[in-house]
Formats: sequence, C-alpha cells, structure tokens
Amino acid sequence: MKRLGVIGGTGIYDLKGFKKKEELEVVTPFGRPSAKYILSEFAGKEVVFLPRHGLNHEINPSLINYQANIYGMKKLNVSKILSVSACGSLKEELKPLDLVIPDQFIDRTFMRKNSFFEKGVVAHIALAHPICNKAAKTLQEAVKSAGLQSRFGGVYLNMEGPQFSTKAESNLYRSWGADIIGMTNFSEARLAREAEICYASLSAVTDFDCWHPDFGEVSIEVIIKYLQKNSLNSKKVIKEFVALEDPNESCGCHQALKNAIVTKPEAIPNPAKEKLNILIKKYIK
Repeated sequence: MKRLGVIGGTGIYDLKGFKKKEELEVVTPFGRPSAKYILSEFAGKEVVFLPRHGLNHEINPSLINYQANIYGMKKLNVSKILSVSACGSLKEELKPLDLVIPDQFIDRTFMRKNSFFEKGVVAHIALAHPICNKAAKTLQEAVKSAGLQSRFGGVYLNMEGPQFSTKAESNLYRSWGADIIGMTNFSEARLAREAEICYASLSAVTDFDCWHPDFGEVSIEVIIKYLQKNSLNSKKVIKEFVALEDPNESCGCHQALKNAIVTKPEAIPNPAKEKLNILIKKYIK
C-alpha cells in the first residue's frame, strides 16, 4: 500500500489528531534524516510525517539533509508529499496569514545537495513544472474544505539562509516577479521529482520580508506573531488533504526518471546501482 508523506516546517512538529502507529528510524546511503519518521493513520490512510528542522527545530535550512529526508520517504513507500512551510511575502496583496500554493521556483541556494545522482550515474529530469499539478489541485480543495482561502500558483524564491534578505536582495527578487520567499522547498521538490514522488507545497505567509516600507525588517518576533495561527490553519489543511488525496493514484511524476538516465546501464558502477536501487530499479537492472 502506498503512503502519503507530510514534511512539517517551522511550527509544524507533529500531527495532532492522527492515530500514531510507530516511530521509524530510517537508514539511508545519504546519511541521517532530520528526525525519526512518524507513521500515523488518518481517514483510513497511512501517513509518514517528518519535521524538516528536527523535533526541536535544531537544524538550520542550509544544513538539512534533504537527500536523506526524501530518500527516507521513498524507502517508506511514500508516493505523494505535502510540504508545509512558513514564507515571506514579496507582493503587497499577499499578507501575513495568507496561504499560497506555489507552482514555480527560483533557486538562490549554493550549499545544498539537490540531486541523488552524484557519482557514476547521470540523470537529467524535467523541472519545467516542478510541482505536481494533481497534488496541488487536491491541496487547493483541501484549503477550501478547511474553510480557508489560498492563492493557487506563484513563484517561490528559495534563498540560502539562515540569514534573512538584505533590502536590496528583497527588491531584486520582487523585480524578478517572485511572489514569496523561503529557505527550503525547492531542494525538496527537486529530489522528490528524482525519487518519482509527487510534491506540493502549502506556504504560509508570516511577514513581508524586508521590502515593505510600512513593516520594516523581518524578525523572529514578527514571524512568531503569526506562526501559531498559521500552524493551526496548516494542520486543518493537512487533515483535509489526507482525506481527499489518493496515495495509489498514478501520476506522471511517478515516471520522471523513465527517459532521464543518460549513463549506459553497463557503465554504472555496482556501488552506485546499490546506492540508488530504490530509485532506478525500474529502469536499470
């Protein structure tokens, strides 16, 4: 049976209201995930939860082991991931407490390992549409079912962090047409696509970054002010998403590697085949 995955960001460290079954420590060839995975049940479906920053928010965005986190989801038979995160707004109309379902990304990171294909095997996946449209549409319906509203579509600027933007950077990103800014989602989206897992993001606005003349610099105090409300809303949406989404429904995301591996099978070293077995076994024997 396929499972749904949920990755919790700032303020989302558990899934209250879900029936917890067990904690799973997963070993990956890419190192340790952020925490133990929590296997729960809700609406007759099994859900795998992971707090991306650790249970005590001890891992900063640049040091999260995104490879291990997504590989662990794949190993646990997760077919679709809902990512929940806090973000800053780069648009006047997107205010704190608003929910955004982005469908595009701009990458401004430089410290991340954003691919599973490192040594001995090369793959080039398509990322023109980095979010699973089917899962994103389900997420939009989940927001409505929760009695909330969301902006569907938009550009998520993925900065490196852990520091916030300078004002010059913030205005630059606005000039590029970016809608929101965060520190985590695109690394997950890249790796989820390589792992042939559907990925959709619920981004909850906490601030105006630092560009807005009426709000000044972004700070942890500002973020915390809106975080609790955003967390409550996000948890409502997670429940509705799990109730609506079918983890066994097939999607084009589940064939993302079909024509992406360019290394000749006979040239791939056995250690690389073993390391990537759960990702490439459909295509490379």
